[in-house]
Amino acid sequence: MTSMNWRERVSANSEVCHGKPRIAGTRVLVSVVLAELAAGESWDSVCQGYGICREDIAAVLAYASDMSRWELARLGEAG
Repeated sequence: MTSMNWRERVSANSEVCHGKPRIAGTRVLVSVVLAELAAGESWDSVCQGYGICREDIAAVLAYASDMSRWELARLGEAG
């Protein structure tokens, strides 16, 4: 499986958006894009709504995929 180099499109800087990961050159947070997609918004809708392109969304997903391999999430017990 070939992975996209998300580092070209996702960045973080402590001086911008409190250092949270965002689409490079914007203030659009990775978490916002992921939340929109999780809520069922289409890629085209997210692109239009936030002024980003499909490649930005692909980079966000690649970033999230990589982070899910390394970061431990606190998951509560079901039920």
